[in-house]
Amino acid sequence: MGETVDMTEADGTRETVRRHLAAWWETNARDLPWRFGRTTPWGVLVSEVMSQQTQMSRVVPYWRSWMAAWPDAAALAAASTAEVITAWGKLGYPRRALRLQECARVVANECHDDLPETYDGLTALPGIGDYTASAVMSFAYGKRIAVIDTNIRRVLSRVFDGRESLGGATSRADRELAQRVLPDDAVRSTVWNQSVMELGAVVCTAKKPMCERCPVSAECRFLAAGRPGLGERRTRPRQRFQGTDRQVRGLVLNALRAKPQGSQTIGREEIRALWKDRVQLDACIASLDEDGLIEMMPDGSLRLPD
Repeated sequence: MGETVDMTEADGTRETVRRHLAAWWETNARDLPWRFGRTTPWGVLVSEVMSQQTQMSRVVPYWRSWMAAWPDAAALAAASTAEVITAWGKLGYPRRALRLQECARVVANECHDDLPETYDGLTALPGIGDYTASAVMSFAYGKRIAVIDTNIRRVLSRVFDGRESLGGATSRADRELAQRVLPDDAVRSTVWNQSVMELGAVVCTAKKPMCERCPVSAECRFLAAGRPGLGERRTRPRQRFQGTDRQVRGLVLNALRAKPQGSQTIGREEIRALWKDRVQLDACIASLDEDGLIEMMPDGSLRLPD
């Protein structure tokens, strides 16, 4: 009997959390241009790729410009590499831009410009992993599927397990919890995925959650336990940006992007002025060339690929 009561209580808590979050989403969801059925499945995929490791507020203007220039996979597939790298701007991790164009070429040439509507079809595309495929299935196609990102994992772990999410790779326990609390109805599951993700992004944040504004604070086991281990993360070296290869690579790409369209080339002297450490600079240029982000010319100049 005790176990039955516990299960009933758990089911009741899940349903209460779902209702409160759905109501909160209805009045508090950010009005992002790819939400609420205002874009195509391809537009949703572009937004998800751009949003990886990038703040949403930075993504919006890039997404608008990108979709205005290349509204579907066929249009992006036909663009030059230089145009794509330039349009990516300072979103970071520019290899994502090349992978997105590679994906567009497959969709345009092998899928008749129609984005696949199955999880397996999406994950077969270049650069599309579990999270992006699940997000497109839920947000673009309205399918019942658990979407799991850092924000969702943090909210679910806190609310239902009463523990802090320490980051790292998604565990089996994370997937089991996400599946267990996912509504059975497809429409409700889409709202659930969106609302949980949104709550983690703007209220149930990593270091300073605004519990006083949370619509499910009354059901949150983490808050009830006194927020144990708030903000803790897995031990790892502190990441820095200054002086890293990532900074140097960014300087080179930014110098090329700043050139007029059609003549995005920088000469040897301009290259040398970008960074004092010649060994590091040369290594970063070589890595950019290997990644297909630049072309090294016989005279030592650099240009964006055609």
